[in-house]
Order: sequence, then C-alpha cells, then structure tokens
Amino acid sequence: MTSTGIRLHAPAPGWSISADVVVVGSGVAGLTAALRCEAAGLTTVVVTKARLDDGSTRWAQGGIAAALGEGDTPEQHLEDTLVAGAGLCDEEAVRTLVTEGPDAVRRLISTGAHFDTDGEGDIHLTREGGHHRRRIAHAGGDATGAEVSRALVEAVRARGLRTIENALVLDLLTDAEGRTAGVTLHVMGEGQHDGVGAVHAPAVVLATGGMGQVFSATTNPSVSTGDGVALALRAGAEVSDLEFVQFHPTVLFLGADAEGQQPLVSEAVRGEGAYLVDGDGVRFMAGQHELAELAPRDIVAKGITRRMLEQGAEHMYLDARHFGAAMWEHRFPTILAACRANGIDPVTEPIPIAPAAHYASGGVRTDARGRTTVPGLYACGEVACTGVHGANRLASNSLLEGLVYAERIAADIAAARAADGLHARVPVPVPDPEKPAHPLLTPETRFAIQRTMTEGAGVLRSEESLARAADQLQRLRTEARDALEENGKTAEPGVDTWEATNLLCVARVLVAAARLREETRGCHWREDRAERDDANWRRHIVVRLNPDRSLAVRTTDTADFPPVR
Repeated sequence: MTSTGIRLHAPAPGWSISADVVVVGSGVAGLTAALRCEAAGLTTVVVTKARLDDGSTRWAQGGIAAALGEGDTPEQHLEDTLVAGAGLCDEEAVRTLVTEGPDAVRRLISTGAHFDTDGEGDIHLTREGGHHRRRIAHAGGDATGAEVSRALVEAVRARGLRTIENALVLDLLTDAEGRTAGVTLHVMGEGQHDGVGAVHAPAVVLATGGMGQVFSATTNPSVSTGDGVALALRAGAEVSDLEFVQFHPTVLFLGADAEGQQPLVSEAVRGEGAYLVDGDGVRFMAGQHELAELAPRDIVAKGITRRMLEQGAEHMYLDARHFGAAMWEHRFPTILAACRANGIDPVTEPIPIAPAAHYASGGVRTDARGRTTVPGLYACGEVACTGVHGANRLASNSLLEGLVYAERIAADIAAARAADGLHARVPVPVPDPEKPAHPLLTPETRFAIQRTMTEGAGVLRSEESLARAADQLQRLRTEARDALEENGKTAEPGVDTWEATNLLCVARVLVAAARLREETRGCHWREDRAERDDANWRRHIVVRLNPDRSLAVRTTDTADFPPVR
C-alpha cells in the first residue's frame, strides 16, 4: 500500500526527536502499548492530544468485561460477543480477546489498578447489556475508566517514559520504500517543544480513540475528532466498518439543542435493575427481547428511538428510584453527581435519557497483531477495527480490547526489532510531496458537519437522509477546494481547522459506507432497508483514500477480514 501523498496544510517541522516507537494516544490502549514496548527495551515516546489522563478511557463508567467469575468461561464470553456483533465479528479475533483477556486484566491489576471487591476480597462482578453472566469488573462503583487511567498514567510516569502532551498529531511520515518513519505533530502551548515538529520512528501506534465529535450529541470528550482515522487514510491505510457507530441508549437528556459531550448513564445502572419507561411509566422493552433492558445496545437504542417516534417524545426515562439513596451513593456516585448537577435527582425521580453517539465499532483495519495495511503503522483501541466488535460492540469489551491488542502490538514490534538486531532500521522520511496540501476547513465548519451527520446519519438512516448528508458534506469539501485552487487560500492552520478537516474526512467515509450497506444490522439502522440481509451483506465495507481525495470503496467477499499484507 502506497501513501496518497495527501497531507494537512501545516508549517514545516521546526524540531525533531527520534525513538524506536511513537505511541499516539494515552488511553488504556496507548499507555498499555507504551509500557509494554518500554519493558521490551524499546525507546518509546507517548504523544497525546491533551493531558495524559484526558482521553476517552477515564470516562468509561461501566467496567471491563472478562471471564473472571466462577462458572464463567471464555467460550461463553465469545458467544455473547458474537451475538452482539450481528454476524460480522471475526471469530478468531474474538477468541483472542476472550482467551487472553482474563490474564490481561490480572496484569492491569499488577500494574496498580484497583477494582471493587466483595466481602471475601474477590473482584465484584456485575452484568451489562448482552452479557448472560456477571463478568464486568468495575472500580469506584461507576468510575472504572478513571481508575484504569490513573494506574496506567502513574506507571508511565514512574517508568520515566518520554511524553509529549497537548500535541495534535498531523500526518504520518514515510521513507522511500513507503514504510512508517514517524509522525508530524503540533504542540500547543508552552513546553519543551512548541509548534509543529516531528518524531522519527520506524513504528507508530495509533491509539487516538474515537470520532464521536462527528455528531452533535455524544458521550465522547471534545478531543475525539477522528484524527487517527483521518491520518491513516491520508497515509494510504484502509479503514473498515465505519458505518457501525454505536449510540449509547441511555445518555442524560439535556435538551433537544444540547451539543458536545453529554453525561453518560452507564449500562451498569440497568445491569443492577433499573427500568426503561415512557412518560406514562410503561416499561416498553419488556417483550421486545429476552433480556429486556439488558438487550444489546443497538436493540435498546432502537427500542427507545421507536418509542420516542411513536409518542412524539424527545426522550424516554430510566427509573431507578427503587435503588434507594444508599445504593446510588455507593454504586453510582459519579452518575448521581452528574444528574444532580443538571437538576435531576435519580433517588426521587426517573432520569430523562436519549441515545447519543458513543463508540465506533469500525476504524483502521488491522490484523491479529494490530498491523495496518501501511508497514510499520499499528492501531489499537477505538481507532482500530480488529474484527472484535462486528456490527455492534458488546458492553465493556472496549477496555479489554485495548489491553489485549496493545500487548499484542508491543510483542510484534519487539519481535521485529529483535529480528533486525544490529541492522535495526533508522527511518529517513522522504520530503513532503510537492502537490498542494489538503485544504483546511474553517473552525465553524465543525458545527455544520455535526448537524449534517446527526440529521442524516444518526440512529435512524435512509437512502434519502444519507444522500442529503453526502451532498452537504461534498459542498463543504468543494468550497474548501475551490478556495485553494482559485486563489491559493485556505483556512489558517491551527487545531480548530485541522480538527474540522479531520471530521469531514471521517464523515465522508462513514456516510459512503452507510449508503452502500442497504440493510439493517447491529447499530446500523436503515429505515428503508429494515431487514438484515445475510445473503448480500454479511461482509465488510473497506474504504481507502485515493490520491485525488476521492474514496475507493469495496466490500469483502465474506465476513472474514482479508490479510493486511
């Protein structure tokens, strides 16, 4: 796979450093990969867009799923994952996840993470949607992600890993053979480095998280602008299954016009017995699925949305008044505080909720060792598509995937370095292409993209809504291109314009894939194609970026992932 030659419009790097590995992102996937690489003797640099603990991991409330409980087995975990994935999981990838997962969690504990325990000192396990057994380990009641992030950040600092915070990664550097040679990045604010620079390395691990900010309402932090997927596309990598965006069913409803990150009401609240009800107090999920409120997330999100449409309502309710104050305060203190901060007391009243963009099941296509279609470029965590999640992520599998596949990436990089021995490659980046850089979008375009995607490619989709979204996105792209070609002008390089440009890139791919998939499957719900169509669509959609910035879209022959090499 060769580079597209496309890059973001940015100043030339004014400084550079070198390493064996550069890890981009500081969530569970990125920091685990960095710690394992450093332990293998590799000089490792961690680059993160905000502070080390500001990524998506710390917002994870529910927990981490693994077959740790008595009577539970990896095989049962595998079955639940395959069911949630609606026929598109790569079974071997899932088997790797559930088999290696329990030991990966134990290694996380040895790193310093503390999970809640029962009276006998064993890890307290709970249930979430789609799981038939209690296998969700949690910390601080509903603050699992914060505890995992704390433990990993402390370990990184204790080991003295070099970190570059407040840095937006721009583009991949490659050598004359098309292999990874590092990244360019822009460091914001004061620090050892400032402005645009470069980290030269023969291995780059993308762990940049998701792209939730492509929608108006999301549970994702503001930094989740699809930067890793956009970078990979410009570098010539393939992405897969981007149409499968999971909308979390129960997000605190703050009003129809609310935008940006919204407070999540964890699936674990339903796991402990909360009910979904409409404005009349009627439980509407009972009878729709054997697990009722604990059905897989796509089914619950559809059930909520369907009821909203039937009743002309803007939201539904989650009723957990029967928990009592003590349980709320002990088990879900973070959610309790968020609700009360927004004028809702779940101890005495139902919580208004509605679905919001939560997790991208698709991403940069990888193999079982995290390798992408670009030599030397790896991806793990939400930015990656390993085949584990299929058409819909099973609750609390994301932290586990980050752990397991980060460890596999580190092992692969270390093995490759050991095989090279004294002949380890020192990457020499080729000069920037002479062709004009990618035109940048103005900062306010971000909101136009979000509104377009929410209206046309949200929970409910159709050919009409998706075609309208595609036209609007193309108009934004054309306006930026014409401004560059006609007068050589583009928006001023900066974080806001780079983020808006990345959002447009991933939005185009998402809409193109959603239009092509003419069926309803998992978290992809086509109103005009309401049935699942295994005969024609039990396969993956793979997209790459052409040098002229058009999209090359294809489908795989089967549900199996093709090799990346």
